[in-house]
Amino acid sequence: MRRILGAAELVALSMLAGCATDIKPRLQIDASTTAVSQDSRVQHLILHFTAENFPRSMKILSQGSVSSHYLVSDRQGDSPPKIYQLVDENRRAYHAGISSWKGNTALNASSIGIEIVNLGPRKTPDGLVFDPFDDEQISLVIELVKDIVARHAIKPERVLGHSDIAPNRKNDPGPKFPWKRFADAGLILWPDTALVTQKRVMYDAKLPDVKWFQEKLKAHGFEVPQHGDLDRATKDVISAFQMKYRPARYDGQPDAETAALVDALVTQAAVRK
Repeated sequence: MRRILGAAELVALSMLAGCATDIKPRLQIDASTTAVSQDSRVQHLILHFTAENFPRSMKILSQGSVSSHYLVSDRQGDSPPKIYQLVDENRRAYHAGISSWKGNTALNASSIGIEIVNLGPRKTPDGLVFDPFDDEQISLVIELVKDIVARHAIKPERVLGHSDIAPNRKNDPGPKFPWKRFADAGLILWPDTALVTQKRVMYDAKLPDVKWFQEKLKAHGFEVPQHGDLDRATKDVISAFQMKYRPARYDGQPDAETAALVDALVTQAAVRK
């Protein structure tokens, strides 16, 4: 037997029908043509240490005002290091802060950040002592970096540490970070030994002035003063460079070995272009 709708039901149906007629059709976009001139928005990859243990690192990066795309844990008991994705690569994470590299600034917008669980530096009577990295953890980071670099075509000169892009504020991932392993994996540029030896002889004979160091470090990528004075900002940049390429001594003082290293890298980068 056919049921007769009540007045309330008729009103409800009429309202639904009215709403249906108000729905706008989905915007039609033709995506059949793809422009040749384009690349990934991701141009830089920045490596950090957390300076905290794993639980604290996870809480800060997932619930605080800073974040990173990835967090690589250290070993947790019997569990090996693990990669956690906290921010989608298509979205901006807040890991770089005030930053600059090769004239590009505000690098949060153009980078992927990887935070590595590591306790960082601690103060001792002999100065700052940095925590070593676990080999298994670094192997995992290298595999992650390889994957990201391949997908976004990130150049080796743009795989960086936080201290590269913010040398006056940051010292991570620090002098214990095994950058040479990343160079051996083809992920970053590394000074050619023969070229460094050749240039070292020249700079042992006569050390360039501070302005020369500032010019070379700027050509390498740093934001550094160009006034010729060995001020705090310049020392910070030299120290950041030394931490990466000459971690046995990173006192921020210009010397022949540092001159040879930076000159070799600038020369090699020019050949690559």
